[in-house]
Amino acid sequence: MLDHFRMFADYNRWANRLLYTAAAELTDAELRESRGAFFGSVLSTLNHILVADRVWMRRFTQQGDAPKTLNAILHDDLPDLAKARTAEDARIIAWVGDLTDERLGAPLTYTSLTNPTTVTQKLGPVLAHLFNHQTHHRGQAHATLTALGRPSLTLDLVYFLRTDGSQWA
Repeated sequence: MLDHFRMFADYNRWANRLLYTAAAELTDAELRESRGAFFGSVLSTLNHILVADRVWMRRFTQQGDAPKTLNAILHDDLPDLAKARTAEDARIIAWVGDLTDERLGAPLTYTSLTNPTTVTQKLGPVLAHLFNHQTHHRGQAHATLTALGRPSLTLDLVYFLRTDGSQWA
């Protein structure tokens, strides 16, 4: 299971890099244009993914910033957001790299942002949620890019495994 999560951490870094490269081709107006995604624009969606990752990583590690709202705009320009994304991806990879099977099976207790109640769950399934959440919202950002007339991206896990992630295949 540890290798599975390490693969997903590496995959997320790869997919985020592709998505940010595509987003960098947008004009500022396109980057901010709402096209019906849950968080509206590409910029807002990319901010949300980073917000959620920071919230979860704070819960996992008790370190780092944890925004108080899921729609927070951490960075209003793409270059700064991209730098923060790269740093967070490295942080996730390093943390997952140090996990043990025992830790994955241990309980994690946290307070939900959307419904402030205390929740206790095993770390493993919650970590799976972190990666699934990124994939979900990257899909929304991808849909927004294509709605703006940009070429479709190949973000599939199997493509990652055939290219940059061949060490996991």
